Amino acid sequence: MAESRSEVIMGAAVLAVAIGFLAYAGKATGYASGGETYDLRASFRSAEGITVGTDVRMVGVKVGTVTALDLNAETFRADTVLSLRNGIPVPDDSTAVIASEGLLGGNFVELLPGGSFDNYAADAEILDTQGAVSIIQLLVKFASGGGGDSAGASQ
Repeated sequence: MAESRSEVIMGAAVLAVAIGFLAYAGKATGYASGGETYDLRASFRSAEGITVGTDVRMVGVKVGTVTALDLNAETFRADTVLSLRNGIPVPDDSTAVIASEGLLGGNFVELLPGGSFDNYAADAEILDTQGAVSIIQLLVKFASGGGGDSAGASQ
């Protein structure tokens, strides 16, 4: 009898830890975000490295997530929907940039606030965007002596 009671207690403890882990994982990934949000749209030339659920950050602080990512068949650009927490104003001359956490880190969408006193309304489109920079393309360009801007200047 004592053995089955200890098994029940151990099972309950494992279940409690599993539920706590799922709640933490949901909050960390933004799926269990509390509070109201509003959407902004942005269209990138290259959305390499971002997916649905990718962080949206402003000055290094997570302010939202990417909630939709789709190819626009007319413009051949990546149309994204950025879901931001209410109370986070974004000036209407801000820039959306796909940035990297480092050489081996993941990518995120960074909002670089502008100086305007007017803010984007819900469902507005951020017009100033910069797509992802491919590390592989940069390495190939560097290895091949790319650039060409100053190749003939020293002769």
